[in-house]
Amino acid sequence: MNDIMTDLVLRPEAPADHRVVEELTREAFWNLHVPGCDEHYLVHLMRDHPDFVPELSLVAILDGQIVGNTMTTRSRLSSDDGGELETLTVGPVTVHPKFQRRGIGRAMMARVADAGRERGFAAIILLGHPHNYVGYGFRNGKDLSISMTDGSHPFGLLALELAPGELAGRAWVVHFSEVFEVPAGLDEFDATFPPRQKQWQPSQELYAMALRAQLV
Repeated sequence: MNDIMTDLVLRPEAPADHRVVEELTREAFWNLHVPGCDEHYLVHLMRDHPDFVPELSLVAILDGQIVGNTMTTRSRLSSDDGGELETLTVGPVTVHPKFQRRGIGRAMMARVADAGRERGFAAIILLGHPHNYVGYGFRNGKDLSISMTDGSHPFGLLALELAPGELAGRAWVVHFSEVFEVPAGLDEFDATFPPRQKQWQPSQELYAMALRAQLV
C-alpha cells in the first residue's frame, strides 16, 4: 500500500481520459448493484451538465495507467427558514477491481474534500453504502439533520462536513443534481463497448436491501 501511495498521481480528468474512464467505470460496476450497470453512462452524461465540477473530478494514475476516478457535481442544502448551503456530491467513485482496498479511493476523496473546503463548500453529500465511506469521516444524514426532499433518511444518505459546525442548529433538505436522473439511452451507449453478460450476483441483494433501508 505504501508503494502505491508513493507512486500514485492524482489530477483532474482530461478530455483524452474520457473513454478510458468510462471503460474503467463499466469494469468496476458491472453486475455489482444490478445486472449490468449504468454508472459508465452517468459518467458520460455528467461532463456536459452545468452541475459538473471538472476541476474536482479526478483520475488516479499508477505506472501510467488510470486505475481510479471520481466525478464531482454541485448539490445544495436548504432549510425551512430560507437558509441554503452550497455542497458537493462525489460519485461515481471508481477504483479498478485489482486495486481496490489499497487507499486509492481514500486519496481521491481526501483531495476532493481539501479542495472543496478551500473553495468554501459546506459539505460533501452523497448516496452510497456506509461501509465504503465512514472510514473517510462520513456520517449518516440523519445525525446531521439532513433528509431527502420527501423527508426520509435513507441508510445510504451520507455527509462529510467541510466547515465544522455550519450545519448545526437547522434541519436540512438535500437537493442533488438532476444529472442523476439518468435518461433513456443506456442500451445504445453500452452497445459501443465490448459485449458483456448481465447476470445476478450476491452483491445485488445487499445493494437492494441497503437501497430500501431507512433510519427512524
